[in-house]
Amino acid sequence: MIGIRHIFISSGHNFFGRHGQPAGGNALMEVSEIECVAGRGLRGDRFFDYKPDYKGQVTFFAVEVFKAIRRELSLVLPSPAVFRRNIITEGVDLATLIGQRFFLQGVELEGTEECRPCYWMDQAVGPGAEAWLRGRGGLRCRILSDGRWCKDAR
Repeated sequence: MIGIRHIFISSGHNFFGRHGQPAGGNALMEVSEIECVAGRGLRGDRFFDYKPDYKGQVTFFAVEVFKAIRRELSLVLPSPAVFRRNIITEGVDLATLIGQRFFLQGVELEGTEECRPCYWMDQAVGPGAEAWLRGRGGLRCRILSDGRWCKDAR
């Protein structure tokens, strides 16, 4: 079963579409629950209604990868928010969901592709992060049904 450890949204982009410019200053906000809207994204997030049939309506990152990159690259990262993915999961290899339809807390999703790391990762996370994250950068999905997600109680 997929667990939700964190839910993050942002009103704007810090890295996406900013090639040749400095990073943006849009903060991530952690929320305890979020509305998922089929074909549109997460209400309140920067990718909501970004464009029709967008393959990255929601992004996922695994807490296990967060812990591994901190350990293996000796990084001091207080939160997985630095990766700017929406949902931080626990208990699933996200790469296995590429090309698959699956459910998370009753919401149907389609895993479209890896959320590939870009050169910004070396700046935002630490030296070597982009290369280390190849194949482990997370998952991009389309939202196929409406619903709500709540962060798992811990």
